[in-house]
Order: sequence, then structure tokens, then C-alpha cells
Amino acid sequence: DAAAHRTLNAPRPTSRDLVERLAAAEEFPDCACPYREADEDPALDLPDAAATRRANLRAYLDERAGARCVLLGEAMGYRGGRFSGVSFTAERQLDAWGPPYRRTSRTAAGWAEPSATIIHGALAETGREHDAVLWNSVPAHPYRPGRPLSNRLPTAAEVRAGLTYLDALLDLVRPEHVVAVGRVAERLLGDRATAAVRHPAQGGATACRAGLRALLA
Repeated sequence: DAAAHRTLNAPRPTSRDLVERLAAAEEFPDCACPYREADEDPALDLPDAAATRRANLRAYLDERAGARCVLLGEAMGYRGGRFSGVSFTAERQLDAWGPPYRRTSRTAAGWAEPSATIIHGALAETGREHDAVLWNSVPAHPYRPGRPLSNRLPTAAEVRAGLTYLDALLDLVRPEHVVAVGRVAERLLGDRATAAVRHPAQGGATACRAGLRALLA
């Protein structure tokens, strides 16, 4: 019918479309949205931090256009996506990548995150860094009230809200495989998950690394 025809012939979304949607997100009121100026903290963020993180994410997605795999985690942490703008990625990874990627925090040495180190290490070992897109069930940073440099588990409502943005990402990337990293992602994906691996946090580093090596190799 006409509606189906319009859907089939709809233009493919762009990275800018997705990033602009994230910048306007209102579904995560108790999280820090890295892409939204209203969530910038002058004590923690450099000037124009949200715009820089939007640019980081656009560059990341554009570099990985046509990636065969999406690795889905739980939520952004304050050492990772909160300041890099990229899931499972800390400012130290941005330093290693170089321009156009830039830090946004006032932390002199830049943040490092154990989970980011493990995930990116496994991708590098298998030569799949640009063949996988990292994403989170909640594309924002859940933190404890009054403690912006803390992490908390996302609520069920926040995870449900993140599904809209996951669908948009999958429509953009159109990967062959979607891999859940941890139980929250596994529950969210359901039968859409091609496979699942252990989350690297809380003693899961070795199992996560081995699982990713096996899948990506």
C-alpha cells in the first residue's frame, strides 16, 4: 500500500539525523545527556563540550559506515561516553585516535575507563575496530543525585526509552550482527541479538575479552 511504499523508499537516515535526535532527547531527565547544552556542567566540561561530543559521535559513526556488527552495552559511564560522546570509549581513546576527536572534560590527563580499554583492546587484536559500532542501551549517563561523577544502574524506563535510539542506530548502520554486552543489553535485544558476551565490569574482563575474540575472529 501507499504507506508501505513510502517506508521502503524513505531516505536512509544520516549520522547527523541521529545525533540531532539525541541532542533533543527528553526521555532521560535524571541522566546527563552528553550531546545537550543544557546538561553541560561548567565545573566539569570545557566550553562547547556538547557540540564537541556531537562532532565526536558523528565522526565515529561516519568512519564506521557499513560496519557489520553493533556491540550494545548498558549505559554511559562518567569515565567513558559522558565526556567522549562515544559509547564504551574514554577520552584516552580519543587521544590515541587523534583529530578530529577531542576531549571535553576539565580532567587534565583525560578520563580512562577499564571497560573501554578492554573492549577497544579486543577490537584492535582482531583488526575489527572499524567493523564494529559501539552503542549503549541508554545513550546517556545515569548518575546518583548530586554526584555527577558517579554511575548508577539505569531504570527500566530509561532502558525502554533507549530502544527508540537503538532502532535509529540500527536503521543507520544496518549491521549483520548485533551483540549484547551484558544482561541489560541482552534483555533489551531479545531475539534480535545475534550473540551475547559478558560485560567487562565486576570481574567480567577475561570472559568479555575471550567472548569478543571468538565472535569477531
